[in-house]
Amino acid sequence: MTGPMTEFDAIAVGRRVLAAEADALRQQADGLGEAFAKAVDLLYAAKGRVILTGIGKSGHVAKKIAATFASTGAPAFFVHANEASHGDLGMIADGDVILALSKSGQNSELADVIAYSRRFHIPLIAITGSGDSPLGQAADVVLKLADAPEVTAEVKAPTTSTTLQIAMGDALAVSLLERRGFTAKDFKIFHPGGKLGAMLRTVGDLMHGQDELPLVGLDTPMAEALLVMTEKAFGIVGVTDGTGALKGVITDGDLRRHIDGLLARTAGEVMTPGPRKTAPPQMLAAEALALMSDPLPMVTVLFVIDGGRPVGILRVHDLVRAGV
Repeated sequence: MTGPMTEFDAIAVGRRVLAAEADALRQQADGLGEAFAKAVDLLYAAKGRVILTGIGKSGHVAKKIAATFASTGAPAFFVHANEASHGDLGMIADGDVILALSKSGQNSELADVIAYSRRFHIPLIAITGSGDSPLGQAADVVLKLADAPEVTAEVKAPTTSTTLQIAMGDALAVSLLERRGFTAKDFKIFHPGGKLGAMLRTVGDLMHGQDELPLVGLDTPMAEALLVMTEKAFGIVGVTDGTGALKGVITDGDLRRHIDGLLARTAGEVMTPGPRKTAPPQMLAAEALALMSDPLPMVTVLFVIDGGRPVGILRVHDLVRAGV
């Protein structure tokens, strides 16, 4: 066994590996053709699920691809080829599409899945390095991997080939979601938790509703407006006209500017017209945070407006608490 590599050697090897795999990906992209478009057509037309299968390292990649499809709105799951031969073939149904991964296309473990797909006319897409293999010959569509060597030289461990497989899976998933018009709003449904879920939540998800709104009319005496402002505890009060439209806001700064004779004035006389910043309920929480953080001007509270009328209020603290 050799000793530890020097830092220089490690960097050199790492760069060589990344460069080789990048070259293989460019080769794969340049060779993409009608077979890829046909594969996307089959996935788009499927009434059921996308069934991923494979053995060994290809199986691990297939699990990741299944997760990517599922998270972007295409129902998908992984079926282990060995388990398929012992009952799990029953998980594959009419309307599904099978996406099978194998570098050689000669894995005997895939034989039963292939036979099942042919017997029940279930479309089969192969991601393989050999179109002439048993898998390639049986498939309805063959997505052939670029003819690029593994970066492990004499060891031949799956490296470049699995990179190409996972990239091909990403390409299929993204092509399918764009064809289906899958949006960030749809994506949020499948990612309700964690940082990503928080970023994809909407203003309507996080806002305080109408029962909590600090609102007064244009002619409301400031003594009453101050009571509303204190009771609702947002540090702001909105001023509406007779139709319920938001015409302006009163903040602590407005109170200081009108301190002389404040209680003799009305809300309409003290308010700052506008306000300059509001948000619709469907705005993404991440967009709302960016809007509030913009220094022209920076705000900590937003009124949520729908059809010109306030329907909610959102604080920057609500966004931070939600993990945005």
